[in-house]
Parts: sequence; C-alpha cells; structure tokens
Amino acid sequence: MKKTILAIALIFSVLASQAQTGNTTTNTTDKAPDEQEGLAKTYLSQIMGVALSATSNMKLFHFVYDWIGTPYHFGGESRKGIDCSAFTKELYSEVFNLDIKRSSRDIFSMVNPVGKDDLKEGDLVFFKIHSRRISHVGIYLGNGRFAHASSKGVAISSLDDNYYSRYFYRGGRLLASFKDELTGASTPTTDEDNNN
Repeated sequence: MKKTILAIALIFSVLASQAQTGNTTTNTTDKAPDEQEGLAKTYLSQIMGVALSATSNMKLFHFVYDWIGTPYHFGGESRKGIDCSAFTKELYSEVFNLDIKRSSRDIFSMVNPVGKDDLKEGDLVFFKIHSRRISHVGIYLGNGRFAHASSKGVAISSLDDNYYSRYFYRGGRLLASFKDELTGASTPTTDEDNNN
C-alpha cells in the first residue's frame, strides 16, 4: 500500500513539474534512458532517504525496494517471511553475485571491520541487540541509512536512531580473499537470537 501511494505521489510530482515547464509529455516510455534512470534514482532516493549518485548501485536499491514490507520470520528465507541474515545473504547473492554465510556472526567473520564514519554503499552493519554476541545484520545504503529484516519486516532504518545507535557494533566490508573464494556452498544455520 505504501509503495502504491509513493508511486502515485511521484507521478503527480513529475506531472506537476512538467506542467510548470510547459512539457506536456507524460509517457515515461518516450523519455530517454538517462532521463528514466534519473527519475528512478529520484524516486528511490525519496523513498530510502539516500541521495543516489551516478555511481550508485541501482541493482542494490531496486532489490531493497522490492523486498520492503516483507514480513519478518526467524529462520525464514522467502517472501513469506525472512530474517536479517537470510535477507543479507539473498541480497549479496542477487546484487553482488556472492554466496555469503548464513548467520550474522558467520558473516562478520568474512569482513574487514569498518568504522561507522567509513561505511560505503553495500557495506554490512552489525549489531549486538540484547546480547554480547552479534545478533543482527543489515546492508548500508548511505547517508546513515541501512536496509535490514527487522522484527517489523524488511525496512530501511537509520544508524542514528536511538535504538540502533545503542546496539551498533561495527560496520564491515567483505574481505577480498572471501570474494575470490566464495562458492555455491552455504551453511544452513540461522541466527540464534531473535532480537532485531
């Protein structure tokens, strides 16, 4: 429902801007591919609260958009319900063509730790929520925002939010050695903690 409302709002804003400039073309299929991509970037940046640049990985943002609102289900791995590590694993498989491990702690073993101020688009963010061990993982999008499967479902949140700021542990960037070694084998374990 939110996606539909946002899409309608975007269409109205585009139509209004065209009316102000005297451009009566409303069919986006008549637009040049660069203009269509620009509209897509504008739309996604408004939804996600991240300024998309020319170098932004649009596949990443489209993937996240398609999964927003998917319910949370501990141990879940599908559109019917998914947990944080399965969402991260699926994203890395689809967007980066990498088969990473299944639990947030195992994923952390594959990264080079990165400070909050050094995070880049596509990096991972790890949390210790009500635990001494890593219990939650998400994907950094930029501008302090990250995508994750929370207890409320797949969503975009801010690292500056009091809750996530309190439990943030570290950022991480997949080690080059793992990128070279990753194969189709995966570990069937899931996160032990259900605190997202």
